[in-house]
Amino acid sequence: MSPLALTMGEPAGIGGEIARGAWQALRATGPAFLLIDDADRLTGVPVRRIAAPEQAAAVFATALPVLHRPLPRPAVPGRIDPANAPAVIASIDEAVALAKAGRVSAVVTNPIQKSALYAAGFAHPGHTEYLAELAGTGIPPVMLLACPELRVVPVTIHEPLRQAIARLTPAMIVAAARTTAAALVRDFGIAAPRLAVAGLNPHAGEDGTLGTEDRDIVAPAVAALRAEGIEARGPVPPDTMFTAKARPGYDAAICLYHDQALIPIKTLDMAGGVNVTLGLSIVRTSPDHGTALDIAGTGQADPSSLIAALRLAAGIAANRARRPAPDAAKP
Repeated sequence: MSPLALTMGEPAGIGGEIARGAWQALRATGPAFLLIDDADRLTGVPVRRIAAPEQAAAVFATALPVLHRPLPRPAVPGRIDPANAPAVIASIDEAVALAKAGRVSAVVTNPIQKSALYAAGFAHPGHTEYLAELAGTGIPPVMLLACPELRVVPVTIHEPLRQAIARLTPAMIVAAARTTAAALVRDFGIAAPRLAVAGLNPHAGEDGTLGTEDRDIVAPAVAALRAEGIEARGPVPPDTMFTAKARPGYDAAICLYHDQALIPIKTLDMAGGVNVTLGLSIVRTSPDHGTALDIAGTGQADPSSLIAALRLAAGIAANRARRPAPDAAKP
């Protein structure tokens, strides 16, 4: 299998540190990856500048392979510099281009600092939207968060809760769940995915006595999914669906807003959670944390989530190589 491509991320953050830690953890076992970054700022481990992705596997056991892309200005830990934003964006562009050309098997993105990119004129809300522009498939991308004990998908993501609830529709739930079910088959090797769709209100609304959204929005979405042949149940009371007894009963939880999805997975596995973007033509994963500017350069950065992201990306790429895209992925 081709190596994975790891992007630079925010140079003032912990991306370089966790990349070094991931290489140290994986150098003997793989999966092999290359880093698109400024090689001059990577210290503490052996680094080998490579000219092409095809050279990465041969050197991975003894050195971190780097496609050297110099930064306009030296990176200072904890201090963002918009002058380096074009290099951050170019790193993403190059990784995606390599994946689309089949020269790397997947893209793993180090965390970006969106404020720095915005200051440089970046016009996208974040990584996911930009990747959808570069490698979209015609369906809206879906964010899945995964750890060994749980997979969750938030239908609405980075928006005020009042706004998220106001614009929630059965069609939004169905679209996210449909993409999730297709990805569970193709990317995770689950032949017959089981989805649990969370309720919105306490106790899933108690038949309308605690709010009508579960009856009027969530239940019709679940019925529509079942009509398509997708095994879905809900609305499931969200206060009980994430317990140790309940989790084995489904393969992914479809959640209705950001915190409903992220609180349980971060509680279960803050260090090892992985962000996966579904609905792209390429495989993309990312650590489930930010740039951690407050600890950058202090030696406190934990590479566990990046290691998990690299391993999961390799697993998904292997599954995709064995399976064509199913019809269920199409709207």
